[in-house]
Amino acid sequence: MAAALKAGAAMPISSSFRDLKVWQQSMLLVEDVYRLSRGFPVDERFGLTSQIRRSAVSIPSNIGEGGRRKRRKAHLNYLDIALGSQGEVDVQLEIALRLGYLAPAEHKRVARRVDEVGRMLNGLIESLQPTDADWS
Repeated sequence: MAAALKAGAAMPISSSFRDLKVWQQSMLLVEDVYRLSRGFPVDERFGLTSQIRRSAVSIPSNIGEGGRRKRRKAHLNYLDIALGSQGEVDVQLEIALRLGYLAPAEHKRVARRVDEVGRMLNGLIESLQPTDADWS
């Protein structure tokens, strides 16, 4: 491939979901959630710990699965599911804060990333929505 690129030639455009900033940020969110939830009480292992981890993992998983779909409608459906999971993580972090499982500073730091992922997902969904020209 390097031989095929001449000086000044444009780099090939990648269409992998891994190149999406929202996927990258959601993977960082998964890491944050796993780190934070290690400190949850042991009796929450099958409760909040499991639920928040599954919700967090669902976000990049659905972005990736949607990115592999050939039809825009299917892609949008998976992004919508990812957005729902982002909402779940948001609520579950609030529950952890209220139960005293998270310090306010920890909650604030991760909640910012949750919000950022949500904004990015909304932007991506909006950019993929059909326009009036698509219906004519």
